[in-house]
Amino acid sequence: MAHAHKLEIFRGLVKFKSNTQKIWGVLIFLSIITAIEVALGIVKPQFLTHNYVLGMKILNWIFIILTLVKAYYITWDFMHMRDEKASLRRSVVWTPIFLVAYLLFILLVEAQYIYEVYHDGFITWNF
Repeated sequence: MAHAHKLEIFRGLVKFKSNTQKIWGVLIFLSIITAIEVALGIVKPQFLTHNYVLGMKILNWIFIILTLVKAYYITWDFMHMRDEKASLRRSVVWTPIFLVAYLLFILLVEAQYIYEVYHDGFITWNF
């Protein structure tokens, strides 16, 4: 039996008439996010590069969040996770999100420790 896919995105806010239109809509959405990332990477606004949140520049946080949004949406739409049972969706989508959060925590803690070791002069910057 054929499975009918939903022709909508953003939880039903945008509806399409065909799969071709939906693919173009998703392409445009992902392209807009990528264009924002590229523009921010080229311009690097000072207020985003000189302010820190949890030891990392706000610009880096924006890149991480936009990348997670794209990864989540690709998984949700192209892997058809919205059509699956809730338990499978959670196990596939939330596991990498918690893994990324854990890896970010390790990155921030270790980077701060290494910075303090070099800053306090126990080891010199020789590279």
